[in-house]
This record gives sequence, C-alpha cells and structure tokens, in this order.
Amino acid sequence: MEGKLDMLYRKMPKNGDELSILGFGAMRLPVKENGSIDEKKATQMVRNAIDNGVNYVDTAWPYHMGESEPFLARALAKGYREKVKLATKQPQWIVRSYEDMERFLNAQLEKLNTDHIDYYLIHSLVRSSWENIRDLGVLDFLDQAKADGRIINAGFSYHGAPEDFAPIVDVYDWDFCQIQYNFLDTNVQAGTAGLNYAASRGLGVVVMEPLRGGNLADPVPQDIMDIWNEADVKRSPVEWALRWVWNHPGVTVVLSGMSEPEHVEGNLRVAEEGLADSLTAKELHLVERVAEKYGELMKINCTGCRYCMPCPEGVDIPACFDTYNNLHMFGGSDRLMMMYAAKLGGILRGSDTNFASQCVQCGQCLDACPQHIPIPEMLEKVAEEFEGPDLEERIAFAKRLFADESC
Repeated sequence: MEGKLDMLYRKMPKNGDELSILGFGAMRLPVKENGSIDEKKATQMVRNAIDNGVNYVDTAWPYHMGESEPFLARALAKGYREKVKLATKQPQWIVRSYEDMERFLNAQLEKLNTDHIDYYLIHSLVRSSWENIRDLGVLDFLDQAKADGRIINAGFSYHGAPEDFAPIVDVYDWDFCQIQYNFLDTNVQAGTAGLNYAASRGLGVVVMEPLRGGNLADPVPQDIMDIWNEADVKRSPVEWALRWVWNHPGVTVVLSGMSEPEHVEGNLRVAEEGLADSLTAKELHLVERVAEKYGELMKINCTGCRYCMPCPEGVDIPACFDTYNNLHMFGGSDRLMMMYAAKLGGILRGSDTNFASQCVQCGQCLDACPQHIPIPEMLEKVAEEFEGPDLEERIAFAKRLFADESC
C-alpha cells in the first residue's frame, strides 16, 4: 500500500475510547486448502490494517473452528496487542452454569495471551438464549469480571426479533452492543429502530454484516449494477454499502470480515471518507432503489415482521424465509446450508429445533401475515431446499464447529 491512509475515529459514548470506524473481523481470515488459517497471509493483513489506523479487532470462541483466538494472540505479538482494543465473545449456547462462564473467559484470556478483554460480548442473543444466560447469572458474572479487570467493557451481539432488543438493552448498564445492519436489514433483527434506541441509551454500536456476509459485494446482479451506475459519483457496491452504514451517526465501528489483502486495502480507502451524514439525499434515494430491487429478486416477499410468530410447532418462519431468499438472491449454498443447520437446528440458539419441516399446516400463520404469503406452501419449498439427506451430517458438523466445550 502506497502511503499511510487517514483513518477516521468515533468515540464510544460511555468511556470515550476513540475507535477506528473500520474494525477487523477475524471470522473470515484467509485459509489454506486444508481449511487451516493461512497464518503468514492473515498476520500480514491484520498488521497492515493496524499500521493504517485500525484499532478494533473482533473475534469469538468458535471462529475458524476455535483457531481465531489463538491466531490473534500470535498476530498481535511484537507490540500490536497494545495498539488495539480486542473484542471476543462468550459462547453462551454451551454455557450450562456460572462456573462455565468463568471457565470460558479464563480460557479465552489464555488463548488470546492477554490479561484482559477490552470489549467482551455475550454472543448471538435471541430471546430464549438471553433468558437462559440471564437466569444462570450472567449479569453478576459481568460485574465480577469487570471489577477484577478481566474485561473492561461489557456488551452483547444480537440476532433476535426486533421487539426483544430494547428489553435487553434496558436490563443492564451495557457499554456497547453489536448488531447486524446493512441497507437490506433496516427492519430485520435490531434494525434501524434498534440502532437508534441503543444510541439514545448511550451504548456504542458495533455493526456486523455490513455487506451481508459479502453478498452485497460480489457477484452483483446486473439489475442492481444498472442502478449503481446511475450515480453521479461512481462507487463500488462495497463502498456504497459501507458508506451507507457509516452515514448513521449512531454507529461507532463497522466490522469487516476481510479474507484477502485487497479487502483490507480497499476498505481502508473507503474508510477515509466514512463520515456521518455525508451522503446526499439523492444518494440515499439511490440506495433505497437498490434495496427495493433486491426485494423484487426475493423468492418470498417476507419483511421479517414476525406477525406469524410464535408458531405452535416451533418453526422460525422468518428465519427460514430469510435463508431461502439469501440462497436465491446471492448464492453461496454451502455456507447457507451450514448456517441453516446451525441456527434452525438450535445449536447457536441453545433452543429446540426450528426447521421448516416441523410445519403441520395448521394455518394459524396465514391470517396473521400482512404480506398474504402462503406460508405452509413456502415452508415446504424451504424444507425441500435445505433439509435433504445430508441434514443430519450438517447438524453433526455444526455441533463440532460451534459446540466444542473443550477449553
């Protein structure tokens, strides 16, 4: 990279930390043919990002089959640990007791070769997993870990329904939260309302999935590119997506899971211009048109309103439809097949299964759907697509990937 780029920073509201608007997400590191992390390449990428102003690095217990945390310990050697705020997450779905919380945190400190975690999150909360971990005493655990200095700031990452977000925000003096947010997900999970609510309560907001797992980057349907190309100022789809998130003043950090050196360099350049309220009204309208066009490409016109929930048979109808739509809008079947098994199989949620095939066509959801979707019929299509003969194999692999309890 020619010359050091000018990183922009935003303050964490409660502690005043000046954090780079671009954070390095260590979930999609470059890998070798055998699936292991390409240590040399990944280390160069992490250090290049830090040398150019990135000072927030995010990982978690299950990333890269448990190897992301120990990799970062090595990548952040030689003085790099002192240059960043390090974030990792409690794998709440395999926590069975208060003692487990202690055990996982201490193991993570050892794996990361550090005596403290700057930003510690309770990972991947939905209502049921929150209620479980709350009842096991997680708030007392966070108080104790903050008091003894093992964690500095406490937060949570969220993947639940819109209506369950604010109650979690309100129940504790959180320092920050992490939400999925992009121009397609304004009404999904926490959404825009959740972002604004968290910011109004003084929480820093870290955004994950600004590119929807890379789906907003490449390949881009020609109908979408035709709209982007109408812009007076030409930008890549990646730049549009990142700039749109940074345009929100309530956002503190945007995480990017970078897997190639070119991703680092490109994102660093985009971050130079990631000011809040910097997109014009005309540009914001262009993004709205792109979002509308993606909506037209959806196979199922589900808005994620969740009026159809709860299903008496336990089907997570919006999650089933979201996975199905992503498959047909963006491709990436292998990844989506695995995530269907992990999420709808209850592995990431610490809950019962929520598969489309559990539908018994009772019809309760039909009257509730404002989009008048033939839900049972569509669930059959989801099941046909995602629940083939290899489902049990994918569930078993997902359990190994996400539910390894060894410390």
